[in-house]
Amino acid sequence: MFSLKIALRYLFSKKTHNVVNVISLISVVGVAIATIAIVCVLSVFNGFEDLAAQSLSKLDPQLKILPVKGKVIANADSLAQAISSVDGVKIALPEIEEQAFAIYRQQQMPVVIKGVDSLCQQLIDIDSTIIDGYFMLKDSLVSYATLSPGVAVKLNARPGGFNYIGIYAPTRTGRINPSNPMTAFCADSLLVASVFQVNQPEYDNDRIILPIENARALLEYTTEAHSVGVAVNDNADINLVADAIAQKIGDQYVIKDRYAQQEQSFKMISIEKWITFLMLAFILVIASFNIISTLSMLIIEKDDNISTFNALGATPKMITRIFMLEGWLISMSGGVIGIIIGLALCLAQQWGHFIKLNGDPSQLVIDSYPVRVVATDLLIVFILVVAVGFITSQVTSFFTRRRINK
Repeated sequence: MFSLKIALRYLFSKKTHNVVNVISLISVVGVAIATIAIVCVLSVFNGFEDLAAQSLSKLDPQLKILPVKGKVIANADSLAQAISSVDGVKIALPEIEEQAFAIYRQQQMPVVIKGVDSLCQQLIDIDSTIIDGYFMLKDSLVSYATLSPGVAVKLNARPGGFNYIGIYAPTRTGRINPSNPMTAFCADSLLVASVFQVNQPEYDNDRIILPIENARALLEYTTEAHSVGVAVNDNADINLVADAIAQKIGDQYVIKDRYAQQEQSFKMISIEKWITFLMLAFILVIASFNIISTLSMLIIEKDDNISTFNALGATPKMITRIFMLEGWLISMSGGVIGIIIGLALCLAQQWGHFIKLNGDPSQLVIDSYPVRVVATDLLIVFILVVAVGFITSQVTSFFTRRRINK
C-alpha cells in the first residue's frame, strides 16, 4: 500500500525537469492511441462480419443437410419428406449444386448451377436479391434461369430476350462416341428470367439458378441431390430443430447452419481480424517503450528520494516496487483512456454513421463503415494492456535494482 501511494504521487505530481512531464504524457498518449486503434479496428471487423452474414443468408437455407460421405444424397426426396415431418420445420427441399458450362450466343464460360424446387421462395429469400427481371423457374412452355451478375455480364445476357442460354454438363453414364464429341455432354436450354445479386463473390461471379428437374436431367439424376435445405418456423428455436432433425435422420448426415455453410468466408474475416490485432498489439508494445524511457529518467530524478527511503529503512524490494507500480499505472492509464475513447468512437459511428466509405453510393450495399462492439474484444484489449504493463514494469524493476545497488 505504501509503494502504491508513492507511485500514485509520482504519477500525478509535477516533476522537477519539465522534459520528464512531457515524456510521461507522450507515453500515456502513445498507449492510448494504440489502444483506440485496436478497439476500433476489431469493432469494424465485427461490423463487416455482420454485413457478410446478412448478405449470405439470402441464398442460404437456415439449415442444410449434407452427406457425411460422398457428395450425393441418393434418396433426397424421401429424406426431405421425412425432415418436413419434424416439429418446427416449415419446409425441406432438395438442392443441387454442380459445375457446368454455359453458352449464350457467341459467349461461353464455366458456371456453377444451383437446382432448386418450385417452392424455393419459402426456403430462401431469392426475391429480395433480384436486380433485373422477375424470378421464375418455369411456365407451361419453357424453363427459366436466373443469372448472377458475373454470368450476365460475361455472357452479355439480359432478361426478356428470346435467345436461349445453353447449359452443358459431362455425361455420367453410357458410352461416348469419339466421332461426335457432343455425346460426352448432356445439354439443356433455358430462357433468362432475371439477374440476382447478393454482393458476395462466391455467388455473384458464376452462379446460375434453374429448376431442380432441369439440373437433375443434366446430371442424369432421378431422386438424387447434393443437399436438403430446411427452413424452420418463425417461433421455433433453430438449434432445437437441428437436434430433432439429427435424431430423425441419424449420423450419416451432417447439419449446417448458415455460418457453418459459409465457414471459409467467416474464417477469412476472423483471420484478417486477428492478424490485424497482432500487428496493432506490436505497435502497442513499441509505444510502451516510451514508458521505460520515462521511468528511467524518473529514477534518475528521484535519486535523492531513493536515498531518503534507504535512510528511513525502506528495503530495495519496496523501492523497486514503487517504480514497477509507476510503470504499470502509466500503461494502465493510457490503456483505460484508450478503451473508453475507442468505445465512445465506435458507439458514435454505430449511431451516427459519420465515417463514410469511398466509392459510388449507388454501387455500395452500405455507405458507411459498419461497427459492432463486442465485450470479449474489449476484455482481450484490456488483458493485452495489463500484460504490456506487466512486461514494462519488469523491465523497469531491472533498471531500478541496478540504480539502487550503485
